[in-house]
Amino acid sequence: MTLAMVSAFTKIPVRADVAMTGEITLRGEVLPIGGLKEKLLAALRGGIKHVLIPKDNVKDLEEIPENVKTGLTIHPVKWIDEVLALGLESRPESWAEPSAAEAAAESASKPKPRSRAIKH
Repeated sequence: MTLAMVSAFTKIPVRADVAMTGEITLRGEVLPIGGLKEKLLAALRGGIKHVLIPKDNVKDLEEIPENVKTGLTIHPVKWIDEVLALGLESRPESWAEPSAAEAAAESASKPKPRSRAIKH
């Protein structure tokens, strides 16, 4: 749901070959889930190529049949920024690192702090 909301706000599509499962905390941490085996089987049957799973569920991959693991690229994730990077077709512009010129221009346009308070 979080990825869908980011996609809607940024107008960047979610990758069609990616599925994901997990819960996101208010701080952006991806929490573990139950039923991983069934979810991975459903993704494989649905033609999905990449599945994002909570990093804390990596231990559960031992229970997954080998043919399912070889049919999917499984990406363990811990934070929402990893989900966004893997799940969206491109990065939002605000994620792009500003060039030195852009950073200098932004810094120059900010008002300078005053050394003393101005009374009105």
